[in-house]
Amino acid sequence: MEYILIIIGAIFVNNIVLAQFLGICPFLGVSKDVKSSLGMGGAVLFVMLIATMVTWLINKYLLVPFDLGYLQTIAYILVIAGLVQMVEIVLKKSAPALYQTLGIFLPLITTNCAVLGVAIQVVQKDMNFLQSLTYAGGIAIGFTLALVIFAGIREQLALVKIPKAMNGIPIALITAGILAMAFMGFSGLV
Repeated sequence: MEYILIIIGAIFVNNIVLAQFLGICPFLGVSKDVKSSLGMGGAVLFVMLIATMVTWLINKYLLVPFDLGYLQTIAYILVIAGLVQMVEIVLKKSAPALYQTLGIFLPLITTNCAVLGVAIQVVQKDMNFLQSLTYAGGIAIGFTLALVIFAGIREQLALVKIPKAMNGIPIALITAGILAMAFMGFSGLV
């Protein structure tokens, strides 16, 4: 039951984009169509799970035992950047079709602060390994859900006549604000 609550809380209550405001750049930049949003969401899920796994292990077996907690952020940034590069190289060699699908999204994930945010939150919440992976998976699913919903709304907004001053980013920000308020309705759930 605990893991179900972690997943529900990560997806709806503490949505990484709409409640914590992490990962806003890809949220606004990649959300112009649903297909690219799904691709970005899949890439984030993949990288977030691997990054959380590796950063949790580094924290548990390197940073904490040697009292190097002050290096946490820089170590996590380096690990995430290195992991994304390694994943890109491995996918290019072993699974070219998957690499083509995720290709453009992998470099974007290197600068996605949601991945770093989850790695830091897992340590702050003192989660065990399985809880960390469950939380990371839930956060990535929540990120994808918010991205796909937002992309669907933006596709519909492209068909509607909007005042010239509101076109583009202004209407996107207003829509994101309304979507965030909608997700606030889940706040008492977990």
